Amino acid sequence: MRLLLLLALTLPLSAEPPRPTFGSIERLDPALDKLIAPDAQIEVLASGFNWSEGPVWDKEHNRLLFSDVPENKIFQWNEQDGLSVYMTPSGFTGLGDYGRERGSNGLDFDKQGRLLCCEHGDRRVSVLTKGGGKRTLTDNFDGKRFNSPNDLAVHSNGSIYFTDPPYGLPERENDPTREIDIFGVYRIAPDGKVSVVDATLDRPNGIALSHDEKTAYVAQSHGPAPIIKKYNIQPDGSFDKGTTLFNCKDLKGPGAPDGLKLDQQGNVWSTGPGGVLIISPDGKLLGRILTGHRTANCAWGDDGSTLYMTADFYLCRIRTNAKAAGW
Repeated sequence: MRLLLLLALTLPLSAEPPRPTFGSIERLDPALDKLIAPDAQIEVLASGFNWSEGPVWDKEHNRLLFSDVPENKIFQWNEQDGLSVYMTPSGFTGLGDYGRERGSNGLDFDKQGRLLCCEHGDRRVSVLTKGGGKRTLTDNFDGKRFNSPNDLAVHSNGSIYFTDPPYGLPERENDPTREIDIFGVYRIAPDGKVSVVDATLDRPNGIALSHDEKTAYVAQSHGPAPIIKKYNIQPDGSFDKGTTLFNCKDLKGPGAPDGLKLDQQGNVWSTGPGGVLIISPDGKLLGRILTGHRTANCAWGDDGSTLYMTADFYLCRIRTNAKAAGW
């Protein structure tokens, strides 16, 4: 008996089975090798979603939160416990049905550690209070309801920038309940005042800030002009006219410019045709993380070097050698 026990104690414990992987890395410039190791793989963490979106890393609880927009839910995932529902409903609290994309979309945390949500169905930007309740930060501009707030980015001074395309309206741009003529990019000032920072885009979607918070980036998921714009943030929090950092019109693959994040070196990691594009600060495409699926959004997590991606009905990730902006 003692001999059997000794043998049992000395045998190696069975390792966790490797996670499934898919896709590939397209390397277009040697600079990408410093950002993504040659043996890096895209790991699949969970699947079965309707349309996964809006991921954000919760540092306090060491977990990823993300939306399933059509299902009107926010999910949570961590390494130990896997996947579970975090909140439902997440973006539409009314009666009956409200189109296909009624749930929450983009998520972020403010400087108090509270979860901010872009809500399609309720057409607002909301905040979860520490006590568990929910408050509306804004649901209108000059008395007119927003279309469907889509994505947001938080500045350290308390400003919140968000985009407002028509994707969450039941009939999109032709919806009879639409009240605002533009598809704008907005700023909620620290005092709560809302202003337009860009009214010229056809379909503003993802939004992110640079590491020094002096520059903002907005992805436009619009067929005729699938671009990523770059803006200088002015001292009063407004944007300048902006310039086009990158045009995706000649790229092949499923998807369009959508969610995006930056690393500390100024590289832009943006979803787009094929998966996730890695674009240098001067607008050069260094390569792509080819998921093979319409990839909606991405977020840095763990120690700030893991890129989590919501790709259609998948949640996946890739380890990188980059470090998240703002980390």
